Amino acid sequence: MALDRVNAVVIGAGAGGGIVAKELAEGGLRVVLLERGKWYTAFDCRKDDLRNQRTSVLGCAFGPDDERNRRVTVDAQGRELIVLPSDGAYQNNAACVGGGTFSYGALAWRYLEKDFRMRSTYGAVEGSTLADWPISYQDLEPHYEKAEWEIGVSGDESNNIFRPPRRRPLPMPPPFPSREHLLLKAAALRLGLHPFEAPMLRNTVPFNGRGACMRCRWCVGFACEQDAKNGTQNTVIPKALASGNCDLRTECVAKEILTDDRGRVTGVAYFDADGRLREQPADFVVVSCSATETPRLLLNTRSRLFPHGLGNRYDWVGRNLQGHAYAGAYGLMEEDVYDDLGPGASIGVCDYNHGNPGLAGGGALSNEFIRLPYHFASLRPPGVPRWGAAHKEFMRRYYRRSLAVHGPVQEMPVFDSRVQVDPRVRDAWGIPVARLSGTNHPHTIEIARYVAGRAEAWLREAGATTTWLKLPGRGLSGGQHQAGTCRMGNDPQTSVVNSYCQVHDIDNLFVVDGSVHVTNGGFNPALTIMAIAYRASEHIVRTWKGTQMRS
Repeated sequence: MALDRVNAVVIGAGAGGGIVAKELAEGGLRVVLLERGKWYTAFDCRKDDLRNQRTSVLGCAFGPDDERNRRVTVDAQGRELIVLPSDGAYQNNAACVGGGTFSYGALAWRYLEKDFRMRSTYGAVEGSTLADWPISYQDLEPHYEKAEWEIGVSGDESNNIFRPPRRRPLPMPPPFPSREHLLLKAAALRLGLHPFEAPMLRNTVPFNGRGACMRCRWCVGFACEQDAKNGTQNTVIPKALASGNCDLRTECVAKEILTDDRGRVTGVAYFDADGRLREQPADFVVVSCSATETPRLLLNTRSRLFPHGLGNRYDWVGRNLQGHAYAGAYGLMEEDVYDDLGPGASIGVCDYNHGNPGLAGGGALSNEFIRLPYHFASLRPPGVPRWGAAHKEFMRRYYRRSLAVHGPVQEMPVFDSRVQVDPRVRDAWGIPVARLSGTNHPHTIEIARYVAGRAEAWLREAGATTTWLKLPGRGLSGGQHQAGTCRMGNDPQTSVVNSYCQVHDIDNLFVVDGSVHVTNGGFNPALTIMAIAYRASEHIVRTWKGTQMRS
């Protein structure tokens, strides 16, 4: 049975797609929102630290399924390996309604003004495709504000002298501080730093009809049974459905984007929850699948007019894959500092995001989320065995006496860190899988080492008697902060989409997710993805002419 034509198909119900679906639906457009995963609740996902978004030893609690999905990875020596979503090399992000926002830690940073002007600030970095964004912080500021107030952000950045200008404060106050927070704040002040209460997409007071965080230890990587962690699944997607203009279809896997002989998009071919291949006609399509799955879909859509995939005339789709090279330090204390007040992460500094001697950028530092026992067992200092009596004694003595400070280092984008489609391996639906290859830029490792040293100094000042560094390797980056593979720009020869996320060659095709990031900031990217989604949606609604759109 043929499906009725709609105005828009949005592929992916995560941070970007959920917002786009809501904004278009409330703007009067008829929308189909396709999501390959399920709409989970916290009660579908028991709190098992062997099965969550961070340590997927027993599989991925929030999708995709190991049995039906796989990828090919290629290491620096050219060796190929087929990996499942539970393998870190898969660079997995949650696949469900809400995407990563269903289970993330919910840090809600705005990027800084210099983060949009990295090339102008630092010049060319050899071996990197470092570039400026085609938009500025000022272009995004009202959309950051909308995300903070509609999705819901708590915190207090008043002591952050590096913060960019804002028109309104955050809508909710920070939670009362934990023992760890107070210890680190005092140490930061003694070092001359500027600590502040980190912004988080989390209710600290009743907000928008939902209750406040109950401060449990089961947060990052888990679903929230209090429904106080704010993602698109419990904010904008319900509003989209309530408008009457949005049809959410879960467990639907996009196969390809349909085009006509003029090169315009006409809809999406997808496998529904029963495995049937369906075609949904649409006036335009918005792809919001993630920085690994979005380029995979574009590259798998080939035709006479697009022999190398949609938007890929100049071979930029899938290039510049970035995540974050996390750097920091761990410390052991002589007294207990753990008081079981979640989520753990609460205090941050931006003193090292920029202005580091001889370095092109840096990253924010904050304390870590609560480290559950399984996670803590993997964070041993050098010399502590992995098993046996000495290992057990270390766990007993130091689980409540440990501190961790780390942060996402802004990476140097690399042209050959990329997503392709594999010529041989296919998934359970017969679709060519993503093929990931590349390495971190050497300068990213230099920056990470410096930032880790600053974290170690902070812990030492807080009283840590033993410290050791957390440093990234040269391997490909991506993970839950994946970005960059369909970069935004003014020049079609060096970018995939324009400043409104519209694919250069195809005026009725948009990409709205972390793929469009030119650089990924020294922060968790969720709030920036949301702000970009609001900005792109505003443009679409404003320029939609009933049958077509023009920039």
